[in-house]
Amino acid sequence: MTDDPDPETTKRIERVARKLPRLQREIFLAARLDDLSYVEIAERTGLTAGQVEREIAKALVSIARRMNRQHRRWWRFR
Repeated sequence: MTDDPDPETTKRIERVARKLPRLQREIFLAARLDDLSYVEIAERTGLTAGQVEREIAKALVSIARRMNRQHRRWWRFR
């Protein structure tokens, strides 16, 4: 088994990541795509490493929630 997700899953993750708040998205992408450490991201953004870690955690939770959502009915949108 490979660690690479299938192309459809990758597209879904990209769509969901685009909906993250700007700073959260930039931090998430810097960590995952650019392979920067939390300290490197903190230096670039002016945040602490702990704040960077929290933003990545929030991004992961948001992505996981959106990935697991079923198509909602119009009356359930909030």
